[in-house]
Amino acid sequence: MSRLSPRHDLPRKLAVLAELALDLRWTWSHAGDTLWHMVDADAWERTRNPWTMLLDVPRERLTALAADPAFNKELEALLAARHRYQREPGWYGRTQARSVLKRVAYFSMEFGVDEALPLYAGGLGILAGDYLKTASDLGVPAVGVGLLYQVGYFRQMLDAEGRQHAMFPYNDPSSLPIEAVQGRSGGWLHVSLPLPGRTILLRVWRARVGRATLYLLDSNDPANSPADRGITGELYGGGAEVRLMQEIVLGVGGWRALAAMGIEPDVCHLNEGHAAFVVVERARIFMQEHGTSFWAALWATRAGNVFTTHTPVATGFDAYASDLVDKYFPHFGAYVGGLGISKEALLGLGRRNPDDSQEPFNMAYLAMRGSSTANGVSRLHGAVSRRIFAPLYPRWPEDEVPVGHVTNGVHVPSWDSRWADTLWTEACGPGRWRGSMEPLTDAIRCVSDEVLWGLRSKERLDLVRYARERLARQLGQRGESLEVIAQAEHVLDPGALTLGFARRFAGYKRPNLLLTDPERLERLLGSAERPVQIIVAGKAHPDDEEGKRLVQAWAEFVRQPSVRSRAVFLEDYDMSLAQEMVQGVDVWINTPRRPWEACGTSGMKLLVNGGLNLSELDGWWAEAHRPEVGWALGDAKEHGSPEQDGADAEQLYRLLEEEIVPGFFARDARGIPRDWIARIRASMSLLAPEFSSNRMMRDYVERCYLPAATAVRRRSARGAKLARELESWWRSIERHWSEVHFGTVTAAQSRDRWDFTAEVHLGSLLAAMVQVELYADALEGSSAVRETMRPDAGPSGQAGVSIYRASVSSSRPSSHFTPRIVPYHPDARIPIETPLIAWPG
Repeated sequence: MSRLSPRHDLPRKLAVLAELALDLRWTWSHAGDTLWHMVDADAWERTRNPWTMLLDVPRERLTALAADPAFNKELEALLAARHRYQREPGWYGRTQARSVLKRVAYFSMEFGVDEALPLYAGGLGILAGDYLKTASDLGVPAVGVGLLYQVGYFRQMLDAEGRQHAMFPYNDPSSLPIEAVQGRSGGWLHVSLPLPGRTILLRVWRARVGRATLYLLDSNDPANSPADRGITGELYGGGAEVRLMQEIVLGVGGWRALAAMGIEPDVCHLNEGHAAFVVVERARIFMQEHGTSFWAALWATRAGNVFTTHTPVATGFDAYASDLVDKYFPHFGAYVGGLGISKEALLGLGRRNPDDSQEPFNMAYLAMRGSSTANGVSRLHGAVSRRIFAPLYPRWPEDEVPVGHVTNGVHVPSWDSRWADTLWTEACGPGRWRGSMEPLTDAIRCVSDEVLWGLRSKERLDLVRYARERLARQLGQRGESLEVIAQAEHVLDPGALTLGFARRFAGYKRPNLLLTDPERLERLLGSAERPVQIIVAGKAHPDDEEGKRLVQAWAEFVRQPSVRSRAVFLEDYDMSLAQEMVQGVDVWINTPRRPWEACGTSGMKLLVNGGLNLSELDGWWAEAHRPEVGWALGDAKEHGSPEQDGADAEQLYRLLEEEIVPGFFARDARGIPRDWIARIRASMSLLAPEFSSNRMMRDYVERCYLPAATAVRRRSARGAKLARELESWWRSIERHWSEVHFGTVTAAQSRDRWDFTAEVHLGSLLAAMVQVELYADALEGSSAVRETMRPDAGPSGQAGVSIYRASVSSSRPSSHFTPRIVPYHPDARIPIETPLIAWPG
């Protein structure tokens, strides 16, 4: 039964309030703030959550509001604005009105839309939430698919000694801004899913994210066993077996849920390998509907699958031991049998060596083999990912491993302060983050120094007030005395240079690099003439003992009387705290060990607010940094061990002591740090548009989704004729590839050219099924050479041998060039779909 209202006694005139409260656009659009403030000012300031407010508003108050002309006028204005937003075509409607792309399904293990819907652990989920909000703003036809966790990720509390404790509050669905999805015949929509020895039922919930929709699967149904009800219990908890079941629910159950609701995506976007089982389920449904083999169905459907990897190290991929996989897949008897392939063939899609039954089953490998497009989340991470996935493409040059990059971005309206929102609106107009980014740069360049410095002063004051209130609450929660709690009202200084460090506490992120020399940091914070302060936040995974020790070290440092007023650790780092910090911090510090930060979007969130970045040259900062926008740590090299930590710590202290602190306090006669403001202006104007999710979404649409939608339609047309042809072509390639080899290869110089000749043995393959290329590795400052070699028209003189020729510039030695043979079909993606390659010898 669908729940359309949080309560049944809303006055008829105010019934629409439930619809407004269920539309999570209020998490980034402040158009309704006045209305909700009028409903209950105290509750609004305390929760900023219209849904929970409606659960608690007294009936008498609702009756009074229904009769209040001012309230009804505000309600009508908000409804009109929402109607305009829903109807406007957006960037996608204006630029892609005739596009073949009709729907994108975005699968993610976590979604961080807002603290009101706590279904995220960190950056991966917050990116997914920003993705849906951006899809809404730009009018991109996207739906999200995720899981509704009963407790989600843990909440952090520190005891008096600074030790981290994990709390798991229950996510009561009735208190979340979601609706139950109804089936076609009425009642709750259920999706069935086979597991070993039983079939479980999954409930489906809907969250409205503006014009986008997020569908959430929930195993907590009374028809399931107690153990199965807990499958969607805890995010990243419960061990490998629960994790495997969650990923089956997300991929297989998620695609079935879309089918049950009549949603037919052209493109399926896998946000990390957790969702990789969707490629199998999508192919299974296709083969049933089109009467193809499983392999032809995979050729058809993977053209429409896009895989984004966020993992900077191979050990970060979800991989399951063969005995655990064997426990599940034999019991998928009907499922695997319905594919018409063996269990070993299916599991081979997730193994580097498909024939090695002892090799773990790797979800990222399955995602790669089931997609036609793959990308990392920054330029550097794309290069790192090509190295990680190279084992799937043996003998291919690393720079041709088929992983590109789409650098992440942030949904700016979710992270800007009220002061920044006003400044950007006045400078660039109300639709600034919903259209072209190009005009924003010039508009911000015209904002005066005085306005920018005023922006930073107001934001910093807001952060200090918030930090004091939050610190007082956590001290009270810990049971500290009233005297100690009262001291929280005097920590921090609205005029001090405010440093910020907040992220997951893990060893590779080096959260304690600033504590390498505690006395030096203490001196930095202790200056009366040039006051400096720091706000720190972050969680360690409950099973990460090293991370918890790093948390405790900061907690112990900030308790020292000498720094207590200048350094605070705010516990339970979440979206609400992150929003406050990125709005008020002057300098955001990020210290990962390169290249272990795939992207790192926290520093992007400062850009719109005028904060500056001091970061390791890793992730997004490796491509964003230039001297006029912020400061860089490290030597832009990979060290892979703690050996570089000492040098990086020394550089961090030196930058703070010699450049950052003096620069912040170098004021003119009017008290304005002109050079500092120049950096703010450059950062805001150059980086904020470039690293917004507006740019990210347009990259995905134009570079990934549109080609994918076109390809999947071509392969599916006319009874999947092209997909069947591709399967037949590939079977011939695999069967006869061992017959392919080179004979004699010669190079002769003719003036300023090298003329190459190669004897090529193709065995039973036709010349049209392969391409012969002359290849040379890239040199610094130039790209790799890939020159197609052409066959001679006449006979070679030897049976089964063809002569191929190519001519290239002799600016490089002939020894740099090597011929090679690769499979070729005009509609195949090489090498992501066809990883074979042959070289001489």
